[in-house]
Amino acid sequence: MKKADLVKPNRLFLLHRMRFCGMIKGKTKREVVMKSTTRFGGKLWFTAILFGLVGQIAWVVENMYFATLSQDIFANSGRQDLAYIVTTLMVIFSAVTATVTTILAGGFCDRVGKRKPFVAYGYMAWGVTIMAFACIPMRAEGNAVFVVAALLVVFDCLMTLCGSTANDAAFNAWVADVTTPQNRGRVNGVLSVLPVFAVIIIFIGLGSLYSAENSNNALFFLVLGAIPLLAGVLALFLFRDGDHVQKSTGERYWQDIFYGFRPSVVRANRMMYVCLAGACLVGISQQTFFSYLMNFVIRTLGYGDGFVIPVAVIIVGAALITGLCGFLSDKFGRKHFYLPLLLTVILGTLSMYLLQFLEGGAVDVLLYIGGVLMMGAILSLTGALNAAFQDYIPSGCEGRFQGVRMCFTVLIPMIVGPIISMCIGLDAMGMNGADFAPTYTIFLAAAIVAVPAALPLLSLRRDADRLRAEK
Repeated sequence: MKKADLVKPNRLFLLHRMRFCGMIKGKTKREVVMKSTTRFGGKLWFTAILFGLVGQIAWVVENMYFATLSQDIFANSGRQDLAYIVTTLMVIFSAVTATVTTILAGGFCDRVGKRKPFVAYGYMAWGVTIMAFACIPMRAEGNAVFVVAALLVVFDCLMTLCGSTANDAAFNAWVADVTTPQNRGRVNGVLSVLPVFAVIIIFIGLGSLYSAENSNNALFFLVLGAIPLLAGVLALFLFRDGDHVQKSTGERYWQDIFYGFRPSVVRANRMMYVCLAGACLVGISQQTFFSYLMNFVIRTLGYGDGFVIPVAVIIVGAALITGLCGFLSDKFGRKHFYLPLLLTVILGTLSMYLLQFLEGGAVDVLLYIGGVLMMGAILSLTGALNAAFQDYIPSGCEGRFQGVRMCFTVLIPMIVGPIISMCIGLDAMGMNGADFAPTYTIFLAAAIVAVPAALPLLSLRRDADRLRAEK
């Protein structure tokens, strides 16, 4: 190993942080090796984009198509009330499953010091669980609606169990392993765009396979399930763990798992939790409307089968904004982007609420502009906060803190957000009659929820220079 590869400027500080994590007890300074290069080579980019994109394809299926599937089934069955209730239950139970799984799997990943087997076999199982939805019919009669409701929730939890192990725990820990503060914003910016391309692939490439009018959508889910299944097989040959992954050997497994929830750890890493608080509020705002977004465009705005055009415009525009923000944040510093992006999120969601007061071509114009700004800002801000979170993680603790991240970015948002939209939606059912059409008011609620995120973002902005100097 070259001398240049040894830690120099902040060696004592980093050594202290790693000892605090219980990772290198008794080791000498010379044994502490850190990533000193900012180079993120072609093989790493290929791996990050391939498995990141496949993971986002699977998550888009869950976040949008499983919710849409549930809403369509109960609308077809004449139980519009269950459309809101079952969607909310799916999101909540899925969030709990994702968080618990990531906490357990993240700690285990650190303990064995490997990410590859979790990614490879996890993606394979992920694909199989998506295929299970092929057996669910699009209409149910009588008490069968409750059986279908139970299957939707159970299958969603099984799918989330596999996906959270492979993607949320192992893949995200791998990203933290192979990136540095100098390239992390750029990498996370690209990864934040991948959900957008995942939506394009599904809507434009595979969307024609799904229809609310079908007796079932077996082919759609079989094809989509094959994607992560094949990716898992490829991971056995292409995926490589980072060079600096260390086994967690300092504590017992269960202590390791709940490490990030200890009061002493919270106090020692206060700004990490401030960062997660901001991400939590932005996540609640997004989850207030996200599960209903497709049916909002299709049913509420009346685009029907023509929804692909506005969705494609919004997706491409959001991707451009997100990629540009990721590049600029690395160049000029993320602190300059936090508040402008939050303001854009608020204005973008408000523009969706204002669509109800417009007619004709004005609806198209505001939908395109407001939708691009809304989704672009949400994706950019999410990527920036995720990069900041990774910067704050003490070295050697990447896997163990993924469960904490899930609590703030998945569990709380996916419980609070859908409950808000369910209460608003059920209240609006009386006005909409028997037709299931998501109400405009969910976007007003999303804008209101996002406002308090300004407080943690201000703290992150003030702390940015200190963090950059230490890293």
